Amino acid sequence: MLRVLDLVLGYSYEPVVEKVSLEVSNGKFVSLVGPSGSGKTSVLRAINGLLTPRSGRVEVDGGQESLGFLFQDDALLPWRTARENVALGLRIRKMSKSTALAEADAWLNRLGLEGFGSRYPHELSGGQRKRVAIAQILALKPKLLLMDEPFASLDAIVRTRITQELLNWVEREHLSVLLVTHDLEEAITVSDTVYLLSQGPRARVQTTYEVSIPRPRDIFACRRHPSFAPLLERLWKDMSDGMGAPRVEAAI
Repeated sequence: MLRVLDLVLGYSYEPVVEKVSLEVSNGKFVSLVGPSGSGKTSVLRAINGLLTPRSGRVEVDGGQESLGFLFQDDALLPWRTARENVALGLRIRKMSKSTALAEADAWLNRLGLEGFGSRYPHELSGGQRKRVAIAQILALKPKLLLMDEPFASLDAIVRTRITQELLNWVEREHLSVLLVTHDLEEAITVSDTVYLLSQGPRARVQTTYEVSIPRPRDIFACRRHPSFAPLLERLWKDMSDGMGAPRVEAAI
């Protein structure tokens, strides 16, 4: 479980976020949305220990070793092959080279990359590189995944396919996830709970939404669920009102 309690973060005099609290229970998928500049990524950085809070607490069951972080960029080392990139974290944890490489091959196979282990990142497509990055994280067997818009750079078809694959894996393995995204439809589709941050600086949790769509979920079927469109419209309205901007109807 993850608990963030009264978190205050900042890079200068004025806080970016102020008194932010949220929770990710075991096996739950939670999304954090909000306008640009509301401090979503800063919250992830604080959870991952990359940013020291001015005040407040971050409590992670299992400590930092239980976390996996999937970045916007794939963060693969260009001089290592796919299997060597996946094995890297295992080697850092003192696993033998042969065992780590065998584990890497197994994870690449699970993610549809059998036969691609000897390729370097520049020899892979964007979707293939993202699968390698996912394998790199899942090989470490995290209990909580932190994801910062990991699929934003992919085209719509590849993004949808990989999102569904990851959603299936998360549901099957009962992993906990905290996702930062600008995509409100994506947030509703994958999440059990969505937290909306207000406009920054001094961003706070403006509203919390519970998503009642049953699991397991299919991305396209979710968007036809009776609760999807009303919740999307409410999210759009609340975020727009919080920004003080003219309301724009959600494209439903």
